[in-house]
Amino acid sequence: MAPVRGAAELTHKQKEASQRIQPKLEIVLRADSIGSLEAVSHAISEIILPEVTVSIIHSGVGAVSKSDVLLAETGSRLIVGFQVDALPGMDKVLKEHRVEVRFYEVIYTLIADIRALAQKMIPPVSEEEIIGSAKVIALFKSSRKGIITGCEVLAGFLALGERLRIISAMGPVYAGTIESLHIGNNTVQKATKGQQVGIKISAFDKAKIGDLVESFRVLPQKYRIWEPSGRIIRK
Repeated sequence: MAPVRGAAELTHKQKEASQRIQPKLEIVLRADSIGSLEAVSHAISEIILPEVTVSIIHSGVGAVSKSDVLLAETGSRLIVGFQVDALPGMDKVLKEHRVEVRFYEVIYTLIADIRALAQKMIPPVSEEEIIGSAKVIALFKSSRKGIITGCEVLAGFLALGERLRIISAMGPVYAGTIESLHIGNNTVQKATKGQQVGIKISAFDKAKIGDLVESFRVLPQKYRIWEPSGRIIRK
């Protein structure tokens, strides 16, 4: 099998995942006692998600105060309280600083809720839309254009500037961008089903007759991540 070229595009899902800054859910924790604080801290430390880091940036015993709000601003603006309450007048402070406080009476509810919040922060995996496919039917050498891959469009369309990959019997061997399209001696912007077209791929000259060509687009992802509400929530 020929070496895979354009690996950054062939494995864009994996590369995006590896290069993406990992989201963090950083929590300020308050509890009613040292024993409770240790138990909740340990339970939170066992929330393991490969895509999100969950951590406690500060913890203490007693009611939630303004100093906790200021500490929470350095993290995810989230305060978690276990069997405690907030000092009087905290509603206004939370709103001003856009910090959310969540109070819990049951540790299992607390852990399930924190895990659910962390999962909302997981970025989506990019999805692809195949917009055209073609079959390699000929290869041409051009003194001006290098190797021209002659294809017959089987479905959809091939268009200038769109992404494409070449797939051999053993799997993908190249991914890149359509640099130019030629029908006969004419340069075109687009080729549709049934047309025979020459594709210029300057970085790859190992295509073979019978290989499949796919043109695709990476779809934009729409998702919501958790944002602090600036208020007290009791669970």
